[in-house]
Amino acid sequence: MICPLCEKRPAKRACPALRQDICTVCCATKRLVEIRCTENCRYLESAQRHPAAVIKRQIDADVTILMATIGRLSEQQLQLFFLLQSMVLSYKPEGLSRLTDPDVALAAGALAGSLETASKGLIFEESTGSVVAEGLRRAVKPLIDEVTKNGGPRVEAEVAFVLRGLERAAKHEGGHIPAGDTSYLDLVARVFQQGPKAQEPSKPLIVMP
Repeated sequence: MICPLCEKRPAKRACPALRQDICTVCCATKRLVEIRCTENCRYLESAQRHPAAVIKRQIDADVTILMATIGRLSEQQLQLFFLLQSMVLSYKPEGLSRLTDPDVALAAGALAGSLETASKGLIFEESTGSVVAEGLRRAVKPLIDEVTKNGGPRVEAEVAFVLRGLERAAKHEGGHIPAGDTSYLDLVARVFQQGPKAQEPSKPLIVMP
């Protein structure tokens, strides 16, 4: 029997999420990214306890690519980046639409543009021109408002800087991230799959002067 996902390799593993057999490669590379794995999956549990060397190398490579693309961030800026990115990954567009890298770039760019304008004393809410991107922008904006509340122009500029890093990554700038509608989202999904999940901060993300 051939794996229904890749249609190339023999299907040898029973996938409780898909309720059919898939190949070992698709199981290892698509779990929690394209496959909504169930908690009782023994392969998922085993992989989380003892990740294979190839998976570790993939994670290290993904993190290196991500950091090279977004640029150098302080510890608190990086915390904000991952908090924002966790919201992006959890966002589900309405209807049959799907979230793509260009949508993420548009939303991050619009949010950054509004903050950059606000830091100069002007109030202007930049929109995206895309239904999916606009939905994402509106979903993320309350977090941005909370972080920048009472912070003044300096904090707004700091948060805009983080958002521009996210925008660059979603645009695949620098040639680090391969081409593809969701290659950036796939990359960060792999990082979040194995790495620590972003938590709600117990202290301000941006240090006030």
